[in-house]
Amino acid sequence: MQANYVQRLRLTFSKMGPTRFIGHLDLALTLERSLNRARMPVAYTQGFNKRPRMQMASALPLGYTSEAELADVWLMEVMQPEAAREQMMSRMAPGIEIHQVEEIDMQAPALQTITVASYYRATPLDPVPVEELQQRIDALLGAERHMRQRLRGKKKKPYDLRPLIYELALDRPTDTTTPIVMKLALEPAKTGRPDEVLDSLRLDPLAARLHRTRIELSAT
Repeated sequence: MQANYVQRLRLTFSKMGPTRFIGHLDLALTLERSLNRARMPVAYTQGFNKRPRMQMASALPLGYTSEAELADVWLMEVMQPEAAREQMMSRMAPGIEIHQVEEIDMQAPALQTITVASYYRATPLDPVPVEELQQRIDALLGAERHMRQRLRGKKKKPYDLRPLIYELALDRPTDTTTPIVMKLALEPAKTGRPDEVLDSLRLDPLAARLHRTRIELSAT
């Protein structure tokens, strides 16, 4: 069957404000509707249940904000990347801003298969003494293993969090608190979660603002 698309564009966009409470599937649907309202020549899959040809790099947990989400969109007509960005933004949902659009090779691997790491900034809402927080970070980084459990279906599965943490440090302090920056694994079967890192630092993940600053892709 002949392909119905002629161009692949990669979007880098932010998810802020009220969109932090939109889940992954609803975010994809929101993007789809916005592209339709902007009359973008989006290609659709073949078959009975046609869907727009679009891929997201990684699901962002509910309640998180981001300045670095990635999505690939396939088009039926060739467009200049900046013109495509402006047309998309003309009807984009509030809270989503497309910062960059670039053309990607049609044969390039799927986004989900080339993610390497996620970068986050976690800002505790309650003050914690800097010295104490640094000691907790040093202890976690210095551990050979840090065993935890994740719920898989109805069962809890043990796993080692330590190899999923690539970088962990304190950021520049604000007037009220000191943010924590982290680089965590983001591979198909190897994903670090910032809420689990905070919990391991004896911080309540629900009492922190979590923001993704970058998604690192493998060089392909």
